[in-house]
Amino acid sequence: MPLEFPNPSRSFDEARNAVRFIGHDGMFEVPFLIEADALTATGRKGLETAEAACLAAFDAARHSIHASARKLYSGGKRTIYTITAADMR
Repeated sequence: MPLEFPNPSRSFDEARNAVRFIGHDGMFEVPFLIEADALTATGRKGLETAEAACLAAFDAARHSIHASARKLYSGGKRTIYTITAADMR
C-alpha cells in the first residue's frame, strides 16, 4: 500500500524548529518532520512569527512536501523521517 496523507494536520515543533506531520502506510502511522529552513527563509523574530510562517509555507507547498516525503520513505525504514532543504530540490 502506498504512503498516504489523509489527515491534513500539522504542527510546529519549537524544539526541532520544524513542522511535524503524519503519513499512513496501511494501518501504520509514519512520522515526518520538515525543517524550517526547507520551508522558508524567515528570520526568527519570535516563535509566533516563525511558527506562522512555517505553517503557512507548509500549507502552500503541501503537495511537493508529500512527494518528498514519499521519496524519503521509499529509501528505507526509520523511526522518524526528516525532510531537509536538500530533499526539497
